[in-house]
Amino acid sequence: MSERITRFVDVVVPVPVHRAFTYRVPFELNDSVQAGFRVIVPFGTKKLLTGIIVRVHETPPETGSAKYLDCILDDRPIIHSKQLEFWSWMSKYYSSAIGEVMNAALPSNLKLASESLVIPHPDFDENAELDDRATLVMDALQLQDAITIKDVSDILGIKTVQPLIKQWLDKRWFLTLENLKDKYTPKTASYIRLHSIFENEAELSELLQEWDGKKGKKTQQDALLSLLSIGKYQGGKIQGVAKKELESQGVSNSTIKTLEKNGVIEIYQEEISRLSESNSAYKNSPELTPAQNDAFQQVRHSLQNQFVCLLHGVTGSGKTEIYIHLIEEQLKKGKQVLFLVPEIALTTQLIERLSVYFGNLIGVYHSKYNQNERIEIWNKVLHDDPNDYRIILGARSSIFLPFSNLGLVIVDEEQESSFKQHDPSPRYHGRDAAIFLAHLHNSKVVLGSATPSMESYWNAQNGKYGLVELKERYKNMALPEILVADLKKERQRNKNFKFFSEFLLTEIKEALDRKEQVILFQNRRGYNPRWSCEVCSWTPHCVNCDVSLTYHKNANLLKCHYCGHTQHPVGTCGDCGSTRLKMIGYGTEKIEDEMSLLFPKAVVGRLDLDTTRSKHGYEKILQAFGSQQIDILIGTQMISKGLDFDNVQLVGILDADSMLNRPDFRAYEKAFQMMTQVAGRAGRKNKRGKVIVQTGQVDHWVIEKVYQHDYEGFYQSEIIERQNFYYPPFTKIIDFNLKHRDERVISEGAMHFADQLKQVFGERVLGPEFALIPRINNRFIKVIKLKMEKGLSERKVKEKVQHLLDQFYQISTYKSITISMDVDPQ
Repeated sequence: MSERITRFVDVVVPVPVHRAFTYRVPFELNDSVQAGFRVIVPFGTKKLLTGIIVRVHETPPETGSAKYLDCILDDRPIIHSKQLEFWSWMSKYYSSAIGEVMNAALPSNLKLASESLVIPHPDFDENAELDDRATLVMDALQLQDAITIKDVSDILGIKTVQPLIKQWLDKRWFLTLENLKDKYTPKTASYIRLHSIFENEAELSELLQEWDGKKGKKTQQDALLSLLSIGKYQGGKIQGVAKKELESQGVSNSTIKTLEKNGVIEIYQEEISRLSESNSAYKNSPELTPAQNDAFQQVRHSLQNQFVCLLHGVTGSGKTEIYIHLIEEQLKKGKQVLFLVPEIALTTQLIERLSVYFGNLIGVYHSKYNQNERIEIWNKVLHDDPNDYRIILGARSSIFLPFSNLGLVIVDEEQESSFKQHDPSPRYHGRDAAIFLAHLHNSKVVLGSATPSMESYWNAQNGKYGLVELKERYKNMALPEILVADLKKERQRNKNFKFFSEFLLTEIKEALDRKEQVILFQNRRGYNPRWSCEVCSWTPHCVNCDVSLTYHKNANLLKCHYCGHTQHPVGTCGDCGSTRLKMIGYGTEKIEDEMSLLFPKAVVGRLDLDTTRSKHGYEKILQAFGSQQIDILIGTQMISKGLDFDNVQLVGILDADSMLNRPDFRAYEKAFQMMTQVAGRAGRKNKRGKVIVQTGQVDHWVIEKVYQHDYEGFYQSEIIERQNFYYPPFTKIIDFNLKHRDERVISEGAMHFADQLKQVFGERVLGPEFALIPRINNRFIKVIKLKMEKGLSERKVKEKVQHLLDQFYQISTYKSITISMDVDPQ
């Protein structure tokens, strides 16, 4: 019997609020509650939500009375104390609600769904005269105990039924209640075992003798013998055999059903994993070259004195082999390893390479996995089985997994902006959050990149991080030769120029003649970025956003890449009625089309968001390219990072100018990184590769640094600019994005909030300005920037900002304006 002590729990619920809620614990559950448990709690008037206990105590709330928690869902915590501390840090650092962090962290199927049900009122008068619609609903309830509000809507053919249901509630005809559904459903498969009678060897022998030579029993006899063989029958004992495995041996479904009907076998369901498993066994890590071994030893030495080490290795230098040795050290200590990558595409090749050494010790976690698969991975990490999933390879969301014994975090391609979560909140950076996570676990961090971010390299130069440089390629392979195609001269010479220089086309032809593969990089998907009227320059725009529509030829649609709006292509100008419409610009789809025309004998593939929407889309394309089934691969930034193909000797960067001319203080940094990374795909194993950069700015200093392979020179030039104009890493930035449907309201509200900020922070505040795309999804967007120099207390700054936000929302005119804070925007 539990003590009659009044206990309370603080519970985080998945709603955008900045605090936990206090609930009272029923006496019978006093001994069961513990931080990290999931509980069902009442929220609002009728809702039931899944929450996480973050604290157990005996202090009642200062105001009001606490509601009782409804029930406990777990028999052991699903969240560790370090995770709760991690959630709290993320909420404070990125100025997001703790409920939003919980929403991002937990797989959806760990959060039970609450669904309103309609049932007959227990005091319903059967003689009451129902209206026609209520009668239809009551008839449906004669067939089942309860129906959902959606069912009511479907039965009546009415979209909004809540007003009707309210009338019926008042008349005491019906009641509504909340029904909780556990959304996680284990995957099961059919298995076969012998009926218990035939576990007796004498009975089984008698049955087989009875069937022997008997007409019509041969098929059943063969099936039974197959079952005994696969199930390794011995001494009356047999392993369960998957029904699919038996069928794969030629046993028909009808024969299996006959055996079951005759009482010879039993078919039962068994829970199985949704996760694919490698057949590889664990083996020793690969032998390192002298340069790699030197870098490995330097990393080890650095991590003895530093918490974070930056491994700056040129493309193709073999950083992965060094990672493997570092991972092996942690596995020998019984530790877990988190290996973060910016793109799901990178997991395909990495899994293949790591599986050779670590087999089934590797688990993969990213957005292409469905929710049930994510829960299975979650549970494997939570239980910390020394023989299962010691290494997690995944995208940024992997930082939320329930690690309890984390020894090492590796962040590959640490410079990538893909690590940044933009929407919804929390708008965290996977690399930075992973560093704090490692700090909580007292583990170490290795950041790897051929083109480190300015912030990471600055931290390394100033002693905050360790720095190890690997400047030669694996087995002394030469860095690719980078050549520039002058588009300005090309256009002057060829008035019909489209987007391929003669130089690039000649090199592609020669590469194909040598049976070599080609990669073409264009960081814009679709067929054409926009259509334009030759008479009045009109362009079809999205109805919801201030952006032109992109034409997608395969779907024959104009699409908005921001809100998803689609419409059929236009035949005439929307302003002047002219039919003289021309396509301007080019995306990956159009390049694919043109390449197929220019090189009809070549197999052309495309790797972008449109071709990789399916779960295994990346794998299929990369495997086809890796096995040389594709000659020319066209892609967006997905092809720029970490991929290693033996036969790629030519890379074309089609439009360097679009990267250099972006209105962003990071434009040069990102352009240098992207071009260097794409160039690194050329020439890995056999001979020196070649890269052609098409640009109209051949003398641009960033282009010069790219073809000189001079990262240090680029860094020295760029860091001076950052310091002169007070940009990171010398300052920290918070962006305030204000959104509203009314342009006048957003303009007035943004100006008012900017004035409030300027009264406190002065010239540190920039704006407000309309965003680069002023309207998305029918909401106007204004941006205010706050720059904080090093030394300012971030905690005090954020507290003051929160106070100003509270004051702002007290003005009724501005309550409908949405303000989102983005700390460390990318």
